[in-house]
Amino acid sequence: MKNNFIIAIGLAAAFLQMPAPVSAQSSGASRQNPLLHKSSLPFGAPDFSRIQEADYLPAIEAGIKEQRENISKIVNNKKKPTFQNTILAYEESGNLLDRVSSVFFGLTSAHKTPVIAETEKKVMQQLTDLDNEISFNQQLFERIKYVYDNEYKRLKGEDQRLTEKIYKGFVRSGALLPTEKMERMKQINSRISELQQQWGNLLPAATNNAVVWVDSKEELAGLSEADIAQCKKDAEMRGNKKPYCIVIINTTQQPILASLQNRELRKKVFMASIHRADGTNPEFNTFPIVTELAKLRAEKANIMGYRCYAEYSLENTMAKTPTNVDNFLKQLISEYTPKADAETQAIEQYARKTEGNDFKLQPYDRFYYSAKMKKEMLNISDDEIKPYFNVDSVQKNGVFYAANRVYGLTFKERKDIPTYHPDMKVFEVIDKNGKPIALFYSDFFRRPTKRGGAWMSAFAKQSRQRHQLPIIYNVCNNAKAPEGQPSLITWDEVCTMFHEFGHALHGILSDCQYNTLSGTAVARDFVEMPSQFNESFASIPEIFDHFARHTETGEPMPAELKKRMLESINFQTAYALGENLASTCLDLAWHKIGVDKIPSPYMAGAFEKEQLHNIGLLNMQIPPRYSTTYFNHVWGGGYAAGYYSYLWTEVLAVNVAEFFEKHGALNPAIGQAFRDKILSRGNTMDQMQMFTDFTGMKSPDASGLLKARGL
Repeated sequence: MKNNFIIAIGLAAAFLQMPAPVSAQSSGASRQNPLLHKSSLPFGAPDFSRIQEADYLPAIEAGIKEQRENISKIVNNKKKPTFQNTILAYEESGNLLDRVSSVFFGLTSAHKTPVIAETEKKVMQQLTDLDNEISFNQQLFERIKYVYDNEYKRLKGEDQRLTEKIYKGFVRSGALLPTEKMERMKQINSRISELQQQWGNLLPAATNNAVVWVDSKEELAGLSEADIAQCKKDAEMRGNKKPYCIVIINTTQQPILASLQNRELRKKVFMASIHRADGTNPEFNTFPIVTELAKLRAEKANIMGYRCYAEYSLENTMAKTPTNVDNFLKQLISEYTPKADAETQAIEQYARKTEGNDFKLQPYDRFYYSAKMKKEMLNISDDEIKPYFNVDSVQKNGVFYAANRVYGLTFKERKDIPTYHPDMKVFEVIDKNGKPIALFYSDFFRRPTKRGGAWMSAFAKQSRQRHQLPIIYNVCNNAKAPEGQPSLITWDEVCTMFHEFGHALHGILSDCQYNTLSGTAVARDFVEMPSQFNESFASIPEIFDHFARHTETGEPMPAELKKRMLESINFQTAYALGENLASTCLDLAWHKIGVDKIPSPYMAGAFEKEQLHNIGLLNMQIPPRYSTTYFNHVWGGGYAAGYYSYLWTEVLAVNVAEFFEKHGALNPAIGQAFRDKILSRGNTMDQMQMFTDFTGMKSPDASGLLKARGL
């Protein structure tokens, strides 16, 4: 309802609670709680130099109290309901809670200390209770419905769109249900909130626990000295049980497997990844959470009159129905399958040249032999190219440079603005007319208090109504080099930085009246389009040459190495598509079945295998990118029945990139058109119409997707 739940965007999406309203007391007798008053820093940036962890709980509780008071004022207004006294009053009812919770839930994902975790436990039920109170407040809904029924057609532009979104949001939450069903919906919402909080605590703990301890440097043969140093540093950060450790990241496959020569260690790493949360260690079993969440979602959909949760969830997307998504995926699966089989066979045949004819390729071998094969065929390896991808150069000379060339933006580092962690950097974003338009924070390095993945969100969304410029941040999980050494990243991590900054641009360039409609508040199967499109700039020659410079000499990547590297981008790409398809179909499988068909926690693993088998994607060599027990997008984030949107929006992104290429990839006029017609518009109009307005296409064309992936 309203902004109480807004998705934190990225390769690993996260919940960001955004409720709302205004004024309050101090958190102690001796000092004022800085969260209770708008910051005096530029843009109203959160003043992390003054905020203490103990400030969040009283500030959130003050915001909850104020929102209740503001809702009460709307309900008790004796005047006839109007847009101004009902819709706009509701939109603005939660400024304080929006402001505080935006900061707090940034920390729960990126810097969850014990105090933050404890505070989260205390506030989640309070926020859910507030959401239920508002969602099922019949007097409030009657006023909103009156405006929708009597004033909607006379309203214009964003006023009309806001009225529609708020009214339909209440309806989708159950405002038209009979009393007994409303009560059940409240219970379901509360329990879902509890379970997602449990998930948010259990999965990071399981992933942290899944580290693989290593006795000696010799076992790490194949890794670079920098990677070995990182394993040593990771071990030190986790108590030095052994001299080295390998940290497990959020996905099934672990990039380190491409380099490890020790097959037994590769197997340990892979097994640690896939079994991190399936009860292999009884302390870490997310299946009970998964199955209960699936049941509650299915029941919620039934109460609302839908056959399954996927039908309910997809109604407000570009795809509209599960059938449309299924048809889209079936076409991709049929085209992909033979290419995947050929790719697997080629890797196994290559491995047998050195390992013998009876060698059976295992999933933990695939990255290793594929990397060796790529090295031999294209004479390229990550270790050869990583010195050209210094994280600072990628950001300033790549990500920022592309935004300057295309949109006219410049970035000025602001060391005077405090952050919640020393690794963060802050930049003022300046438009081509010299006017500051946003703050941008980057937090690129992994640490034990940060969940896995990469994402974008906002400490404050843009809103002309609130006189608020956007305060946007990107979070990644790159390895940080030892003190005094440059932090080098892989090409995949380069693309991730461009991807997340595409989301950031969607927030930075937003120009909307209302907070609810601004920035990335669009349909799930549109929100990934600007980010996936932004990845295309990474390999444009002018951009690439500007950031891909040797970290020691500053020399650009030699033309011959660059040619081999760019050729290698699409080397054996069936895997990446296959792991995504498998996860996408798993997500849909869990959300297309009724309450009575959802398996018990003990049978959930078998259900996963059965569903993958039924659609032809049960492939030991290409497991899902996220298996059920660690699929954070779906169980912890906002992507339930929506993970398909990464592939769907990739099609949109390919179409947009082709349009840019046709008219000049770095043409500022085309950049301005993209900004005007899409990036600045938020959710102020239908997203398919936005796509058509920019590209001239009536509908997306999927024919270029496999070609763009080199398939």
